[in-house]
Amino acid sequence: MARKLKRPRVLGNKSHNPKNHGPKTRGRKPALPRRIGMTDNIRNIDGSMALRGLRPDEALIDRTYRPVGMTARPLAALARARHIRVLQAGAPRAIRPPVGGCHLPEWALRRFGSMVKNLPAHLLVTAAAHGERAVIAAARAGVDAVLISPVFATASHPGGKSLGVIRFARLARQARSLGLGVYALGGTGSPASIRRLGGIPISGIAGIGFLGRPQA
Repeated sequence: MARKLKRPRVLGNKSHNPKNHGPKTRGRKPALPRRIGMTDNIRNIDGSMALRGLRPDEALIDRTYRPVGMTARPLAALARARHIRVLQAGAPRAIRPPVGGCHLPEWALRRFGSMVKNLPAHLLVTAAAHGERAVIAAARAGVDAVLISPVFATASHPGGKSLGVIRFARLARQARSLGLGVYALGGTGSPASIRRLGGIPISGIAGIGFLGRPQA
């Protein structure tokens, strides 16, 4: 008989917060979505196309890095009709409704992490993490969740080195112990890749590949 594969432990918004290592808090954390999509210029996934691949109560990171003063508000207004939250990538400033939060790449986490604690609690704040140092920085800044990547090989970075299941699991457990939500990013668009994450405590997956399949 074939061995039954374990599914990832999707934990939603629950977290463990050790007293000595917990993150700064902005108040009550917003609910975490099961999936987070991302726009991608290389793969020609713009905002409107990405929205078609998401379900209600999921989220989209808009990686259109605009000049200072310009925001993702037009895209967020379109997404609101589908009950999808839009996170604006880059510096955590000029976040205005209906934009629902922000995403910090590692460079932005280093430069602007100290600004996170001043953001309203209802905003969802995520950060990229490619290693232990970024996970710790994200916890100290007080973000809600980290997108740990790349878990597997990805079309966005062909030939790039991936974390693999074992290292990803170690980083995911470290992030959870620091009170952070965890998303697996990079090569996680297929059911087969998700099954490989069985038993690892994650909040959901993030990515681009699954956006090519419009949702009902």
